[in-house]
Amino acid sequence: MITLLYFARLRETFGLSSEQTNLPADVADVGSLTEWLRQRGGAWQEELAHGRPVRVAVNQDMATPDTVVRDGDEIAFFPPVTGG
Repeated sequence: MITLLYFARLRETFGLSSEQTNLPADVADVGSLTEWLRQRGGAWQEELAHGRPVRVAVNQDMATPDTVVRDGDEIAFFPPVTGG
């Protein structure tokens, strides 16, 4: 079981701030997790599309597509934030 967290526009678009789900056997890293979520279609496919600005953190550490994900992890998806 993993915990997925969604922030800002993603939370609004997906209509949820978090969910818990079982990690599919073929999902081993952030890239494959993102692809698995895209397969939900609709807003998921659009918001998590290649080239769309979305950051990911695994257990509160910034992640790259090859960052390993494991059972029990907390994975957060959020758009980049700019400040002034």
